[in-house]
Amino acid sequence: MTAPQHSINVTSASPTLHRGLSPYTGYTRGHWESAADRLLAGLLPHASPARAQYSLPGRTGYAGAWSDGLEGYARSFMLAAFRIAGAKGQDAVGSNVISQLIERYAAGLAAGTDPAHPEHWPPITDRSQSMVEAASIAVALHETRQWLWEHLDERVRHNTAVWLGGFVGATTNDSNWRLFQVVVEEFLASIDAPHSRAEIDAGLARLDDWYRGDGWYTDGDGQKFDYYNALALHLYPALWARIAGPRADAGLVAVHQERLRAFVSAHQHFFGSDGAPIHQGRSLTYRYAAAAPLWVAALADANPLSPGRTRRLASGALKHFADRGVPGEDGLLTLGWYRPYLPATQAYSGPASPYWASKAFLGLLLDADHPVWTATEEPGPVDSNDQVVSLPAPGWLLHSTAGDGIVRLVNHGSDRQPPAPSALPESPHYTRFAYSSATAPQTPPDDVPMVADNHIWAEAQTGPATRRGRIHPLHCQDDRAASWHSASTLSDHPDVVISTVSVVHGPWEMRLHRVETEHAVTIRESGWAVADDRPMVAGETGDGWALARRPDGLTSVVAGLLGWAREGQRRPDTADIVRDEGLNAFGRHSAVPLLTTTAAGVQVLVTLVVLTRDPAVRHDTQTLHRGARATFGTGQELVLTFPDGAQRRVSAELLARSVSGDAPPS
Repeated sequence: MTAPQHSINVTSASPTLHRGLSPYTGYTRGHWESAADRLLAGLLPHASPARAQYSLPGRTGYAGAWSDGLEGYARSFMLAAFRIAGAKGQDAVGSNVISQLIERYAAGLAAGTDPAHPEHWPPITDRSQSMVEAASIAVALHETRQWLWEHLDERVRHNTAVWLGGFVGATTNDSNWRLFQVVVEEFLASIDAPHSRAEIDAGLARLDDWYRGDGWYTDGDGQKFDYYNALALHLYPALWARIAGPRADAGLVAVHQERLRAFVSAHQHFFGSDGAPIHQGRSLTYRYAAAAPLWVAALADANPLSPGRTRRLASGALKHFADRGVPGEDGLLTLGWYRPYLPATQAYSGPASPYWASKAFLGLLLDADHPVWTATEEPGPVDSNDQVVSLPAPGWLLHSTAGDGIVRLVNHGSDRQPPAPSALPESPHYTRFAYSSATAPQTPPDDVPMVADNHIWAEAQTGPATRRGRIHPLHCQDDRAASWHSASTLSDHPDVVISTVSVVHGPWEMRLHRVETEHAVTIRESGWAVADDRPMVAGETGDGWALARRPDGLTSVVAGLLGWAREGQRRPDTADIVRDEGLNAFGRHSAVPLLTTTAAGVQVLVTLVVLTRDPAVRHDTQTLHRGARATFGTGQELVLTFPDGAQRRVSAELLARSVSGDAPPS
């Protein structure tokens, strides 16, 4: 087969927004097809002559440039496959997009799997990056089986089976990688190639070890809760079932369907009204891939959402990034969020890594007359009213506000630490107290010092500032969650224990801390980081409070309500705004409000933390934080009064550290 030419016929203009069918986003199936075509066309100038490698500009991933080239092929092939299958392998009138995609990826497959070809791919060996990319290729080959695979000559099919067969008997990382082996070897089984049914079964069984209930998996042992639930742990079992067909155990498929249904019931709450996903966890450079399980649930007959809500949420995510210049003018996805920003990525990510975003296009596998494409868009959860959702499995509270469309995640369970005690550095994407759809945590390049956002820490005259590290969940129900962590200002043992209860209402979170220290320390607590490419235009401090405001009005406030003032004082030692440059994925300029005081022995602190862009709230300082109070009621009960007058009561028992790990009564 000769290599296809660089030219590809893609309509440059996006389809017109359809406000009748899609009143929230204006997006239809045509917008998704157009977006896919633009991404695939943008890659073509970077393809090798035989189309087996894609050498994109940007930082090389830790597996090296050879692997990065394979990654560019594999991840974009998955996107091409969804586009080909969605079109039933047929070009639209006056277009050759589909036929050229088939030719392009068939040529790349022939070259990449031929060990004698100059563009051949790196082999699949133990824990190699090739394992990840092989899974994308296996999925793509299955979904285009009748238009591509069945038309390949026998030599190419043989070479492909041999290359994929490197998985058989190989060792994967003990995480979502187990599922790469599952889908690859199931594809091998589907073409009567050598495979191991025992390895397939073992990979699927490993999922049960990581299941924590209510649709949530941890990505390997520990408390590793993040978007890999959406990107892999639910997605690959559903894709495996599509490949396996009648070979799949019906009972196991039903279990996966039920778990997926439960997960999507929660996952629908992770998108702001502007379509932005909550910015938490690793591999965020995959961006709108967070929408993948919405489509997968529909494909797997496990969708708890209406068709109209499914498309509204998924299209909202795609449109959110498109409206902010993603992909860029060259049609490429970059390592970052809106703009290139390497500190928000991981060392394993190379220049083609962002193309796991292809998973967002799984909806194209659903026929054009499927209700997810023909039903009128319906509002998402945050479009209608304020929401509070407790997720005990990962230890998260979600609270969203319809007035500004922001979704906030309060974290009392995910830390991405190994099960055994470890000196691994904490990740800002896992151990902060809160994340949102409108902000990103401060993530400095290399070892640049910074003030952490959404954090409480202790400092001594000598020694490092404490980190949160291992989070010990205590409670997560209704509008509150609790955890504790130990830390050290010394070099030889932990000398600080901080127990925290979060109570949420509207845009507000009250954090109740019980700080236990062996000696006098400085305590600092920060609020949300707000960032923009324009400098902050507002920053205010007052009697025990600090406020940072972005040019568009997004406002972050932290206010000390109880315990922050030293004896004889009315307010914390200091209330500051810390401004930085180059530390945030959302913009060059960032600001964090900060409180500081001292503590010794046992001290209870109560802090109000606010993030809002609701004009009805942010323009009124009284509504933002004044009027908020925390007082001791009868016994050891704390009475919390929010700025709008709403009251919540919290038992002081929730502030006591549980050494056994048992949750105290609420």
